[in-house]
Amino acid sequence: MLELWGGIECSVVRIHDRFRDQVVETGHRDRPEDLDAVARLGIRTLRFPILWETVAPDDPDSYDWSWHDARLAHLDRLGIRPIAGLTHHGSGPRYTSLLDPAYPDLLARHARRVAEHYPQIRDFTPVNEPLTTARFSGLYGHWYPHRRDEASFLRMVVNQCRATQEAMREIRAVRPDARLVQTEDIGRTFSTPLLAEQAEYENGRRWLSLDLLCGRVDRSHPWFVRLLACGIDARALDALRDAPAPDLIGVNHYLTSERYLDQKSRAYPPWHRGGNGRRRYADVEAVRIPHLADQTGPRARLSEVWERYGQPLAVTEVHHGCTRDEQLRWFAEVWEAAVALNRAGMPVQAVTLWSLFGAVDWNSLLLRRDGHYEPGAYDIRAPRPRLTALGRAAQELTASGLMSHPVLASPGWWRRPERAYLPEPTEPTRRPMLDASVIVLEGAGAYDAAIAGLCEERGLAVLQIEARALPRMLVQARPWAVIDATSLPRAATAKRYPGGSFRVDIRTGEEVARLCARADLPLLAFSSDLVFDGREGRPARESDPIRPCGLYGASEAEREACILGAHPSALVVRSSAVFGLPDGDDVAGRLLTSSDRIGGSLCVGPEIVTPAFLPDLVHAALDLLVDGETGIWHLTHADAVTWEEFARRLAAAAGLPNPVLTVLRPKERRNTALASERGRLMPPLDRAITRFITATRRPPAPAGLAAE
Repeated sequence: MLELWGGIECSVVRIHDRFRDQVVETGHRDRPEDLDAVARLGIRTLRFPILWETVAPDDPDSYDWSWHDARLAHLDRLGIRPIAGLTHHGSGPRYTSLLDPAYPDLLARHARRVAEHYPQIRDFTPVNEPLTTARFSGLYGHWYPHRRDEASFLRMVVNQCRATQEAMREIRAVRPDARLVQTEDIGRTFSTPLLAEQAEYENGRRWLSLDLLCGRVDRSHPWFVRLLACGIDARALDALRDAPAPDLIGVNHYLTSERYLDQKSRAYPPWHRGGNGRRRYADVEAVRIPHLADQTGPRARLSEVWERYGQPLAVTEVHHGCTRDEQLRWFAEVWEAAVALNRAGMPVQAVTLWSLFGAVDWNSLLLRRDGHYEPGAYDIRAPRPRLTALGRAAQELTASGLMSHPVLASPGWWRRPERAYLPEPTEPTRRPMLDASVIVLEGAGAYDAAIAGLCEERGLAVLQIEARALPRMLVQARPWAVIDATSLPRAATAKRYPGGSFRVDIRTGEEVARLCARADLPLLAFSSDLVFDGREGRPARESDPIRPCGLYGASEAEREACILGAHPSALVVRSSAVFGLPDGDDVAGRLLTSSDRIGGSLCVGPEIVTPAFLPDLVHAALDLLVDGETGIWHLTHADAVTWEEFARRLAAAAGLPNPVLTVLRPKERRNTALASERGRLMPPLDRAITRFITATRRPPAPAGLAAE
């Protein structure tokens, strides 16, 4: 029976003279209770790091086991079996490197000490993804020792495979029944006929580490002569031929693992253009090329590995850094592929939900320190890790072998027509409307249209209707959720004209909530920071007492209470000044317009605020909706600014002169900003501003390139 395993993102990557440790950056190192959270998912096998760089960072004879002792003892009490990883994209501690001839012996010493110290561990991964690590360190120069030549790359691959062989020899001297669980990314490259030679080269290269560890690199192997030409000792290759094959091959498969090469590079986004020194071409994700649809994906790659090696298999990493619904769809597709292959007789033993507690800055391969966080089964941007829809899916799988969520009714972006860089004429231009849909209530003008558009980008079928049509459509359309953003334009008007007698529609909001409660449907409703008067002197949190600002704030506070009274499981999202409307008719648009003026000025208040970029706000709210969250949430960027500072940041990002502003000066400056005690889910304001400015100057990106 197919098992669900778990993994904790644990890479320790050296970049020049600094190390990045994902166990530290995700906070896992300081949260022993994370292991209890893993157990609550029903997971009983965990890829667990006992990394060389963290146990003996400064001296190969000086070890600190204290952190690992406590965690492994706890795993034993929980009944969770560890698969011990000894390096994870690491080049070793400072006293060695991937090119060090002593690297294999040094890692073997570490492996033996691990086996002696933890005799209960049977399964080991001495080197995670040796080929991938060598590519990033030896071909592309991203990671230490930052080489960019084939000879260095090949020496790194062989060095890591020799280290794996020697490590397992030492481990088996302590525990003869120890098993090698060898992981690798084996994504395939496709191409146009003109670039077939380059694709053939890359497709041969992708098997190198597994071929070496399975004893297949003999004198007839197509890469044997090339390896010798790069200075690799034939005796090292001979020694690898005598090593036992891995007991289990772990396939780490990602949506971007498979590539397509096309000499017509100008047909693709500029960041995909490159070449091999002889030809210029685009290197793009193969899943965006429609005619390859039946040749890509986890099922095809697992089948290739089985046909080549005939060894037991597992998918040892499943992760997708995208919106929550797309994360669920990718996880479901990999699981279903593994189930189908298992039933067909292929020994696929497990699928591993990777990055249980998320990952930081993997969108830049850890090269930038942006703090870009991708959640996993848990979201760590909260006082304690918060269970996500991925985690709930894991609980379903370990309990019943099945997972269910309404968003799974739609295909992932990699299966939808809009994914394609070059759509084929035979592909339909529109997806059929699905029964499982989201209802977006009309009445918010440009806001409801923008929200509907963002939902559709995520593969969520959308129906836009008036509130009075809701009773009928709840029966006819069978939606899985309702979104009510009708208060957003009224709140924007109330902020612009604070002395006005504006009120939100309380009665309709309450009736919508009552209808959703009767139908047992999730409801996402939006509210405003105007339920606070800003006189606390600090940003308001969810648990702070309501002190409305003016007539509008009082009506919004009453509407919130009525919604939650009628539907206690509703999700109510408060935001501050929302910007980023497609038509530019919002606060940011007006401030940017003021930057273009010659003479004259725009009046702004002195308040401290937390502006919210509409796509970030909606994506964060939709993630919470998919996760099944309820109650009041404050969704804002972390930065609290004055209107004047916000205007200057916008102008700087747009390359405009400082705006001409008149700042009103009342007796006191109110802090109308919002903060959250439940979780900070939106990126920094400056990154949002940059993306806002960029979005106004270029066409939208293809599906799958979601907002942060």
